Amino acid sequence: MDKNTFTGLFLIMAIIAGSIYFLKPNEAELKKERLVQHQDSVKKGLFNKTNTPVAAKFDTTKAAVKTVADSATLKSPFGAASVGSEKVITIENQELVVKLNTKGGKVASVELKNYKTFDKKPLVLFSGDKDHFGLNFNVGAKNINTDEYYFTPSGTDLKVAEKDSASITLRLSYSPTQYIDYVYSLKGTGFKLGLTIKPTGLDGVMANSSNLNLNWAASLHKQEKDMKQERQYSTVYYYNTENTVDWLNENKDDQKEISDKKNVWVSFKQHFFSSTLVAANGISKSNMAVITDVADTTDVKQMKADLTLVRSTDGSVPLEFYFSPNRYSTLKDQGHDLQKLVYLGFSPLKYINQFAVLPLFNLLNQFNWNYGLIILILTIALKLVLSPLTYKSYLSMAKMRVLKPEMDEIKAKVGEDNPTLLQQEYLKLYKKAGVNPLGGCLPLLIQMPIVIAFFKFFPSLFELRGQSFLWMHDLSTYDAVIKFAPIMGADHISLMCLLMTISTLIYTYFNNQISGATGQMKYIGYITPLIFLFTLNNYPAGLNYYYFLANMLTFLQQYLIKFMVDDKKIHAQIQENKKKPEEKKKKSGFQARMEEMMKAQQQAKK
Repeated sequence: MDKNTFTGLFLIMAIIAGSIYFLKPNEAELKKERLVQHQDSVKKGLFNKTNTPVAAKFDTTKAAVKTVADSATLKSPFGAASVGSEKVITIENQELVVKLNTKGGKVASVELKNYKTFDKKPLVLFSGDKDHFGLNFNVGAKNINTDEYYFTPSGTDLKVAEKDSASITLRLSYSPTQYIDYVYSLKGTGFKLGLTIKPTGLDGVMANSSNLNLNWAASLHKQEKDMKQERQYSTVYYYNTENTVDWLNENKDDQKEISDKKNVWVSFKQHFFSSTLVAANGISKSNMAVITDVADTTDVKQMKADLTLVRSTDGSVPLEFYFSPNRYSTLKDQGHDLQKLVYLGFSPLKYINQFAVLPLFNLLNQFNWNYGLIILILTIALKLVLSPLTYKSYLSMAKMRVLKPEMDEIKAKVGEDNPTLLQQEYLKLYKKAGVNPLGGCLPLLIQMPIVIAFFKFFPSLFELRGQSFLWMHDLSTYDAVIKFAPIMGADHISLMCLLMTISTLIYTYFNNQISGATGQMKYIGYITPLIFLFTLNNYPAGLNYYYFLANMLTFLQQYLIKFMVDDKKIHAQIQENKKKPEEKKKKSGFQARMEEMMKAQQQAKK
């Protein structure tokens, strides 16, 4: 391609890369913005605070209650349930350890038994006094939030065997015949915890009892090595009856209220794990919020959802919790389109990942190979599919290289003072020779969506979590072989990212040899790889490993294609094309548009 075309394409790439890196706010600006948003959120009542701790062991019998309630408290709505002591009940299956707290009748914590945090500790999604789960309604002039009242359990700890299922009921009593039951059910396997809310005899007591308002909040614990990356992929997701998934902002505090569409589920999504609440009857109104600036450095984000739940004809509200890893296949098996929690990119990138990359990856995954080998085979398959485009790009650049001496003669004859006339003479030469100057760029541009699709695919790939290859201990995060004091937000150098950058620089060098670039054009292509060195340094080692392999395989492809392309034959073909009559030469769309543009410029000058 000629100098102007290449420069234009490069500037577009440089502007995109530069805007992503250099316009990114620094940590001080982010912290200031989060503080302002946090203060606004508190003022709006999006989040509240409580100092009530969750105890480990308690006795719920009335005889053990040490607090003496006065008569006024006992006579108030749910007064007898406003005093008591907490007790934690554990229900467990092969995948989950769920702890229920009798205060609020809520899920106090969830541990995924078969997974560990990055530092090999038990993986607990949430726990502590920042988590809330309660119905909110009015009884007379008093506002009731069940999260503040004490429930009575129907049993003790449960451990469910593989083929069995079990349930336990926590009851909040208004009177002997009026109460609210939380019926939790768990099967021996799986990530689902069933919850059915059953109000009994309270329709005349609760105001607006046709719907139930639920307040759900959690502060999610850190699970991964890179807190910055984990926060980047953590936020509130929601899914409506129109099969559309959406989410709150991942990079700053955000809040959204939805009343025009009925949601099916709301999920507190972390990078690789999620806590999702599915409502069988739907959610008629949702008010969701996320806060990124949390005081506890071990927490990723604080999330909240105020939901209006639709009741069944019998007055109950059937719900399901899914406490699961964000593995695409696992989520898909749960139903409710939960696999849409895994972000595969925007259209058309998500379709490339969903229908091409992911099926091939799952096929290779069945062989139980090391994931480093799977990525290698995946990259080879991609390069084979794209090899016709690579060949066409190489051939077009070879034609431009062969044609360059004649272009230099035209440049020496016309000079650089009249760029319009110079371009016209170039177009005449292209037309005579039958060469498309963009022929080398178009195949590369066609490949770009696939390259970007992989950029979205690897950071969301749960299967890479905790998987090692060579010196990389975890392909889902960066491989910090060199650590140092923070400089401009960076405190390490990723070896795989460094290797990827070096291979890209070498690729640029050989590409210049193929295209015949001279002067400043020889050096302009070296800037982008250096920008990516800083941009991709924090990205997963698996992603940089893929880009490194792609560069190495491109070297091999070009080496093989070099034996198939003869510059002498190309030169002879160009000379034959020049001898053909003008009317027999097929004019490319690019040439036609360029000629029209040149004519328009000449007319404007006249």
